[in-house]
Amino acid sequence: MPASYTKRIRSILSADETKIFRKLTSPRRIQDFVDSLAINMEREGVTYMSPRRVLRTGQAHCLEGAIFAAAVLAFHGERPLLLDFQAAYDDEDHVVTLFRANGHWGAISKTNHPGLRYRDPVHGSIRSLAASYFHEYYMWDGRKSLRSFSKPFDLARYAPENWITAEADLDRLVHALDTSVHVPIIPKGNLRMLRPASAFEIHASAAVEWLEDGRRAPVAQRNERGRVIDQPS
Repeated sequence: MPASYTKRIRSILSADETKIFRKLTSPRRIQDFVDSLAINMEREGVTYMSPRRVLRTGQAHCLEGAIFAAAVLAFHGERPLLLDFQAAYDDEDHVVTLFRANGHWGAISKTNHPGLRYRDPVHGSIRSLAASYFHEYYMWDGRKSLRSFSKPFDLARYAPENWITAEADLDRLVHALDTSVHVPIIPKGNLRMLRPASAFEIHASAAVEWLEDGRRAPVAQRNERGRVIDQPS
């Protein structure tokens, strides 16, 4: 990442924004912060908020969380790379933020469900990372729905003012990501061999981290044998 780009980012952030960005010094810390944001339920319509608006509202959906994480990485001199997943049927697409450590890829992810979350940097290729999301990407009837993933999408092609501190929705950026080059994830001839997710997996996926009223869902505490020892009310 050119030092001039990082310097430009730092010049347009407010003092409060800079304070938050400066503390998020690793992918793990960025993920913890993204997890602390409420899920954007888009009650008033579809949004594509910039990181500035995410901080102002305290909420984000997967794309907004990914763009926020990319902005923080860029603030610290790393490439702001997104990875877009496209799905079949009427399933939703998903977006994560890529990072690299010691030659291996990981991902920061905002989601309200147990699957499609953070990935540690243990993947030797983007395809390996993308494939790690395949098993848990399914419809409520069990059909596996992930079909393709994008090549790394570099947000540094845009001026920081146009995506980090923008007040308008990032429609043009989202369109560019959606129409960028994507690679099929299912090997040719293997589509018919896919096994649907089991009823147990589907049931487990129904858990959410954030409730409709904006509160974080309570989590039961369990002992070493998996038995609940503190059931939240």
